[in-house]
Amino acid sequence: MFTLPSRRPNAVAARATPAAMLRLDRRQALAELADGEFDVLVIGGGVTGAYTALDAASRGLSVALVEKDDFASGTSSKSSKMVHGGLRYIEQGNLDLVRHSLLERQRFRRNAPHLVQRLPFLFPILAQDGVFDARIARAFEGLLWTYDLAGGWRIGKLHQRLTVNEVLAHAPTLRADHLKGGLLYYDSRADDARLTLAIVRSAARLGAVVANGAAVTGLRKAGGRVTGARIDAGGERFEVRARVVVNATGVWADRVDGMADEGHRPRVRPAKGVHIVLPWSKIRNDCTVTVPIPGRARRATCTRWGDVVVVGTTDTDYDGPTDDVHCTREEMEFLLEGATIAFDTKLDAGDVLGSYAGLRPLVGGKQGATLDLRRDHHITVDAGMVTVTGGKLTTSRHMGELVVDEVVGLLGRKARGRTKSLPLLGGAGYDAEATAASGGIAAHLGGRYGTEARFVSALIDEDPSLGEPLLTGQPYLKAEVVYAARSELARSVDDVLSRRTRLRLFARDASAEIAPLVGELLGAELGLDQRTVAGQVREYRADVAREKSILLGDNA
Repeated sequence: MFTLPSRRPNAVAARATPAAMLRLDRRQALAELADGEFDVLVIGGGVTGAYTALDAASRGLSVALVEKDDFASGTSSKSSKMVHGGLRYIEQGNLDLVRHSLLERQRFRRNAPHLVQRLPFLFPILAQDGVFDARIARAFEGLLWTYDLAGGWRIGKLHQRLTVNEVLAHAPTLRADHLKGGLLYYDSRADDARLTLAIVRSAARLGAVVANGAAVTGLRKAGGRVTGARIDAGGERFEVRARVVVNATGVWADRVDGMADEGHRPRVRPAKGVHIVLPWSKIRNDCTVTVPIPGRARRATCTRWGDVVVVGTTDTDYDGPTDDVHCTREEMEFLLEGATIAFDTKLDAGDVLGSYAGLRPLVGGKQGATLDLRRDHHITVDAGMVTVTGGKLTTSRHMGELVVDEVVGLLGRKARGRTKSLPLLGGAGYDAEATAASGGIAAHLGGRYGTEARFVSALIDEDPSLGEPLLTGQPYLKAEVVYAARSELARSVDDVLSRRTRLRLFARDASAEIAPLVGELLGAELGLDQRTVAGQVREYRADVAREKSILLGDNA
């Protein structure tokens, strides 16, 4: 869609483009939380809580956002990294969710073009043992037409059929014995952790007080209503007062609801999804390839991300601890088997560069498969607390808007949501294609920070040593650690390696080797003593070792 040139700057884009780096000070935020009283306190720093805080701040409410660990440290950093409509929801008959998800996908692409990009998805058609054989390919193409007409067209491309040679041009290692062609359609991918962080920072820029490492240990109550929460921020305890409290804690929602009502009956049904990361050289795809998993209803996806391929996901019931979720050997071998059957390449556990596991906060009974549960969101209001559960990353903006509609109602105010066309920090005026064409460091920083990349490169200008890579063969720079400490509320080595960068996911063993370097840079910026830095490095390496041990089955 084109807009006519204007004699004046775009007011929305201008307001979303700061003149200087946004500096975030966690100590100051904790002090403001303890001393202030807020219109709304949002509990949970995942993508839904983040967008709730941004929506509320954009309406002029005073907002506090607290997260017990780190922003996006739960489900919101462990997704399939897709912003999509969901083809399988059409198969479930939930066309409304698909239509709305595709509309929200386009809003993400417009408001955060540096973090949400178009990506082709390929379905190989095989004579046997495929996701689709030639008999049902025609029926599935009808489903793709439905997808395109429901809103997929907004991405600028429609689905298409491919010849065998065209399929192999996108995925040259696909086994070609029974290959009959393919179907290609378009969706989007996103760095989920950085997207969540961008939303949090955008809320902070509009005045929200945000803090990670601030766990809720109980709720304040007065006259039968929830009026805030008790916080433990690394041993520092205080209360946050608020007129309305929002519970946006995902798979932990029942725990917080139980603090408000001892008789609360659990609603959330966690579903476990796991992914493994393989070297791109083993598969050499240039898009997302959907492959069959023998004996399973769910299809797996193999998505290229730089020099690696992310393979996932599973969808199974989970009844273990929600704070300790890992990919097991059995789950890894299950995904490796699917990739090995689909591609003419040798893969084993030694090829796995990283893995991650997360929990989807589904809402529904215990009967039936989690794969068949609908992904609609649920909002409840009780005793001054609004709880939001279910949903998915793609619809998080809309979920936040609906939650804040409830909040303003409880406050007796009238204020319309503004986030439909509100650019996230770094998004206003960013041209992804032009930045990619520039290549080099500019393309790397642009794809992570958008127009705010200039603040990271300014650090390198001040200190050229910060332009050195953290790890040979990886694009991340030392300057990004400094920026994470100054502007992104990174508190620890794990914050930097797991979420501010994605080195733990994409280069697990190597990330443990450079943990001391990250600790040194972070410690210098935050004023941490050597003992604290050494403790963080030790803890990070132990976590990585345990993750790898569980993955390889050595933790029996």
